Formats: sequence, C-alpha cells, structure tokens
Amino acid sequence: MDKIWQILDGSSSLMNTFTAESVLLSLLLAFVLGQVIAWVYYFTHSGLSYSKNFVQSLILICVLVAIIMTVIGNNIITAFGLMGALAIVRFRNVIKDTRDMVFIFCELVIGMAAGSQRYAIAIIGTVVLCLIAIYLHVTGFGTHEPHNAFLRFNLTGHMGPSHSIPATLSRFCGKFALLSAQEGATGTSDVEYTYQLLVKNAAKNELMLFELEKVEGISNIYLTMQEQLLEI
Repeated sequence: MDKIWQILDGSSSLMNTFTAESVLLSLLLAFVLGQVIAWVYYFTHSGLSYSKNFVQSLILICVLVAIIMTVIGNNIITAFGLMGALAIVRFRNVIKDTRDMVFIFCELVIGMAAGSQRYAIAIIGTVVLCLIAIYLHVTGFGTHEPHNAFLRFNLTGHMGPSHSIPATLSRFCGKFALLSAQEGATGTSDVEYTYQLLVKNAAKNELMLFELEKVEGISNIYLTMQEQLLEI
C-alpha cells in the first residue's frame, strides 16, 4: 500500500525516470481521467453545440499532452523545441462556448500532471474539477434570464387594449414586453409585433403557439428561445 501511495505521490525513486512501465502508466491514467472529464462534460452539457468529435477530442488531448510531457522529461532543450513546433500549428476551429474552452484546459492540465508522473495531483484534480462541474450543472448556478425568448408575429390591424393576445401570453409567461410594432407595406393592414418573453415552462411552448394560432388575423408566428440564439 505504501508503495502504491509513493507512486501516486511521485515520491518513488522509480518515478524520477521515464521507463516504459512508467510511461505506460502515465498514458493509461491520462486516458482514464480524460474519459472521466469527457463523461462529466457529456452529462452536464446543454444547448445545441454538442459534438461527438469534440468529446472524443477531449480524451485524445489529455493523452496527447501526457505523451508530450514524457517526451520533454527533464530536458529543457526538448521543451523549447516542442514549443516551437507547436507554435507552427494553426487551430482554425472556433470555440463558441467558453465552457468548452474550460474543459479543454482541464484536459491539458490533467494530461500534464499525468505525463509528468504527478499522479496524485492528476487524480485529485480530476475529482475536484468534476465535482465542481456537476455542482454547477445541478444547481444551475449563474442562471439569470429576465427574458428568455423572442416572439414575432403578424396581426391584421393594431392590437387594442382588450385584445386576447396579451391574456394568452400572461398564461404562459411570467412577464413580457413589447419591443416593436411595425406596419407592413403600403396598402396592407398587417402589423408585425415583436415581444420579449419570460417563458414559465418551455415544455408548454407548443401549447402557447397553438393558442396563439386561434387568434383571428394572426399569421407568421415565430418563437425563438434565447439559448438557441446564443448557439448561432
């Protein structure tokens, strides 16, 4: 047991050299911990930007960084050489979500820890980072959506104070605000309305649209959730 802890802690004399066994252990640990982080990303992901290739890349990045660390070892000349070689590479893939970038950095750090044979740091760091990510996902920390949807439709004529549309929106929305009411082309009585909504329950969006379609004179109804706008 003491020997295992020495290996994990990096205090074993065997860990000061990069043997075939130690390198294999580093890569296997990087693969396992990288997969743990990738599973947490998969579990906590929300939105439209999910990509299977990105999740697989998280695992490969962790193992790749571990390989780089074993190649560098204690040789500073090799380290500068790898820095120069990697600087030539141009990554053109745009990361739209800052959360995705955080997970990439997590994989980089864990891969560096595993590759440099700091196994205890790699394991503890993975556990702590995953627990924090799950906590933020479960609690919805930072959620602040005073308005979370946009509604646009055309209506024949202007909407009066006793019109049924505001009453319908009140049933499904915590609050709503009229952003614009723009008249159509000359010779038509259509008016294009745009509302900003705070939807109570997104699962009832289809029911809200169904109720709005019953209103006489309404047409071209478009509902866009704010989360979908952020993904574009």
